[in-house]
Amino acid sequence: MVASRRVKPIRSDDADPPAAPVRREAEGVLRDQGGRALGRRALKTRTRLLEVTEELLGRRPLREISVADIARSAGTSPASFYQYFKNVEEAALELAERASEELPALVARIDGSWEGDDGAARARDLVEAFLAHWDAHRAVLRLRNLASEEGDARFLDLRARSMVPVLDALAQRVAEAQASGHNDPALHPRAAAAAMAASLELLASYHSELELIGITREDLVSTTARILLRTITGNR
Repeated sequence: MVASRRVKPIRSDDADPPAAPVRREAEGVLRDQGGRALGRRALKTRTRLLEVTEELLGRRPLREISVADIARSAGTSPASFYQYFKNVEEAALELAERASEELPALVARIDGSWEGDDGAARARDLVEAFLAHWDAHRAVLRLRNLASEEGDARFLDLRARSMVPVLDALAQRVAEAQASGHNDPALHPRAAAAAMAASLELLASYHSELELIGITREDLVSTTARILLRTITGNR
């Protein structure tokens, strides 16, 4: 993973208002700047604003989305938006954080036996789950990765925190296969894990485009699953 560094974040045309963003307390309760817990109606409005933000991100770049656009589509006002988010980037970051909360379920698919039929089924299940995760959050995850590559430290940190558990789990499986004498001892477990994770992320991000040139989803799933299985276990 690329180390986090402090750089200039993505800019927005929306001027930041004086209000601070909503805070999430340790117990999971959302509170405003004054420390007041958000009520049912406020939570519903906040959720709707996030939904609209994600819908708009699926149609145009972040830099072309304004607070007014989001508020209008959500049937509320810019002032209402600013009660919950500092700017559009903060709402996008919240969406990316929510998507990252699904990663532990993906990591759980890596745990367990990778030998024999169990390994083949586990590899296929992991690839399908990764594609499904990206299909559900494509616009937000692409934004997260693009912002990371452009040097936005917030998204860079989130991407690292999201992917490190995946890398750790994959590396652990490679190391176990090496310890049992089934895999090439020359493989660096974390380097192998990074290569697998990068392949999964890239294929999940662009599988729709690949289908346009005749590579079906089934082709991608079955082939990638075989590559994962061989890399993790050393079995052919």
